[in-house]
Amino acid sequence: MSSFHIRNFCPGDGPALRAVFHASVHGLASKDYTAEQLAAWAPLHHDTAQWAERMQANQPFIAQAHGSGAIAGFADLQASGTIDMLFVAPAFAGQGVARALMAHIHAQAAQRCNTRLQAHVSLTAEPFFAAQGFVVEQRQEVVRAGVVLRNARMAKVLEAAR
Repeated sequence: MSSFHIRNFCPGDGPALRAVFHASVHGLASKDYTAEQLAAWAPLHHDTAQWAERMQANQPFIAQAHGSGAIAGFADLQASGTIDMLFVAPAFAGQGVARALMAHIHAQAAQRCNTRLQAHVSLTAEPFFAAQGFVVEQRQEVVRAGVVLRNARMAKVLEAAR
């Protein structure tokens, strides 16, 4: 398992996070989605200002590799308990990055007294979320750039804050 630490978002992280997002979608989700679906979900060309605004609003947690400083993955937790994004760079897949990010999300949720977590989860990420105690509440079809993508709304009730 690689060694990495979780840090908060910094201004200027946006482009590197976009690269991780694009690589993750195209590199890890390709077994569950068609090339057309992947291109609609994470197009090569995107609105950089819109992405920067989303990152600034989401304030994601970043898993950064010790040594190389490479961004291994990122995730966020909104005030509502919603996880908007959780992506791992393909080079770091299977090394505990998503588990570490999810543990950080749980710790933050406990601090914030969230009573539940929820996320719109890709078919690719569904087994990971299920292993973390999330259950499917609803199967969904979302449209991105005119292309239908299947995913699931999943949630997890957290133990009441003590």
